[in-house]
Amino acid sequence: MIEILFVVLSITVLFLASAFKVLREYERGVVFQLGRFWKVKGPGLIILVPVIQTMVRVDLRTIVMDVPSQDVISRDNVSAKVNAVIYYRVINPERAIIQVENYDAATSQLAQTTLRSVLGQHELDEMLASRDKLNNDIQKILDEQTEAWGIKVSNVEIKHVDINESMIRAIAKQAEAERERRAKIIHAEGELQASQHLLQASQILSREPRALQLRYLQTLTEIAGEKSSTIVFPLPMELITPLQKIIEQQTKPQDNNPGQNHPA
Repeated sequence: MIEILFVVLSITVLFLASAFKVLREYERGVVFQLGRFWKVKGPGLIILVPVIQTMVRVDLRTIVMDVPSQDVISRDNVSAKVNAVIYYRVINPERAIIQVENYDAATSQLAQTTLRSVLGQHELDEMLASRDKLNNDIQKILDEQTEAWGIKVSNVEIKHVDINESMIRAIAKQAEAERERRAKIIHAEGELQASQHLLQASQILSREPRALQLRYLQTLTEIAGEKSSTIVFPLPMELITPLQKIIEQQTKPQDNNPGQNHPA
């Protein structure tokens, strides 16, 4: 009799224990009554009717999931291995339990296929330089497709884009050629600006002869300051022209009166 009473008491305790559930602040319970959805409960103390009601716990916290490396062929036919990480959380526990068998696995598989599909539409340069745009595109696609499951994809981050050694060398050569092109353009722009300033300076000097003389004296000062055994003095035409005129005036009368040199 005592043994039977002990067994009945134990069953009663287990029965009552199964009726009480405690859900944390970040948990919700999807309650089914005789196999049909009843309601979402929590957080706090939940009382269930044993056998008739069952509950499935759902975590509402943000889940961080690594997307395994995917073989991607870019639009310019470059093979690369790309992996990423996604951040998502359950916003509708009812859909997350009823609409999909395992929302974690489903989200992971969908992220892998979406990653290959989106990156395959872009060139390698865009994968390396425009990650923010690609992250946003992948996030929007995942968020739209997982909405029916009660899942919110908040962020997607591409972690690594791995390419083979030959492609790395080709990219390095391309970058070096780009730097050389920019250097030549900068040098050409500098030559153009210098020529424009020299043209302006020559125009000013041609209008002001005194400025030309000052420039000549400044040049002589710079030459004299250098340590050189030979100094060449440039002689401007303004000084030579008056001397030529004086010589011409002295020789001109002799040419006009030839009789003076040959008396009759």
